[in-house]
Amino acid sequence: MKTLVMATNNAHKLAEIREMLGGEYEILGLADVGCNEDIPETAPTIEGNAEMKARYVLEHYGLDCFSDDTGLEIDALGGEPGVHSARYGGVAHDSERNIDKVLRLMAEVPAGRRTARFRTAIVLLQSGRLHRFEGRVEGRILTERHGTGGFGYDSIFQPVEGDGRTFAQMAGNEKNAISHRGRAVAALVQFIKQQA
Repeated sequence: MKTLVMATNNAHKLAEIREMLGGEYEILGLADVGCNEDIPETAPTIEGNAEMKARYVLEHYGLDCFSDDTGLEIDALGGEPGVHSARYGGVAHDSERNIDKVLRLMAEVPAGRRTARFRTAIVLLQSGRLHRFEGRVEGRILTERHGTGGFGYDSIFQPVEGDGRTFAQMAGNEKNAISHRGRAVAALVQFIKQQA
């Protein structure tokens, strides 16, 4: 089994990626390689943040790795929260506060203007070369939470592709089949398999 390092300690992301790879790869998180630092994510784009994290692991631990960053882009909010999605509510990785802020800002936005998309950028640093992959999914922001699965903004994001459920109402394999991260990881996996 091949090993890949993912520059994250997010258990939800690691679980999703492991499920998508179907046991073909051993996916190690940052804690697995002894990295307990909070890697800076100060780039102005999600692509920049993904690259920053991957380069950090390579430079400090000497390990090839891949890293992702994801942003929710809401048209009525001028593309926010975007690169600030994880900290939109003012506290890093507090999904409930992030959702509360979006719902508050979107309270008066009519149904026809609630369009949004999730975008995931993945950067792979392998054998001294940088490779980029992207996945996106279009959808809309609901007026209240629906479902208890998933993480992040999943309970208020209804993808255009699907049967009207939010990501939080879908089983993991259903979400992965159409999600932004699923598409980006699929492109990453296809690339890695071609290199084998």
